[in-house]
Amino acid sequence: MAATLILFAVMAAAFWFLIVRPQRKRMQAHQALLSQLNVGDEIMSSAGIYGTVRAIHDDDTVEVEVADGVILTLAKGAIAERTDAVESGADGPDVG
Repeated sequence: MAATLILFAVMAAAFWFLIVRPQRKRMQAHQALLSQLNVGDEIMSSAGIYGTVRAIHDDDTVEVEVADGVILTLAKGAIAERTDAVESGADGPDVG
């Protein structure tokens, strides 16, 4: 009986440290990213769309310009990360 309880406690601790704790850290980092978001920031959405933040609305939506004159309205939570300026390929490795 005691061995079963110890095994259960070890499994619960492993679950906590391998699943719950890292997920909480990711959620906190994402919330920090969203709270520090500013107009003009280069972002990538969770769908892989790169763009520049043009407006941030109070209803948790963001307007993102993806090309000249093309503006998408995204949910704020759909922003995956802030990026540097999108590389045009000129800074890539030389091939030849």
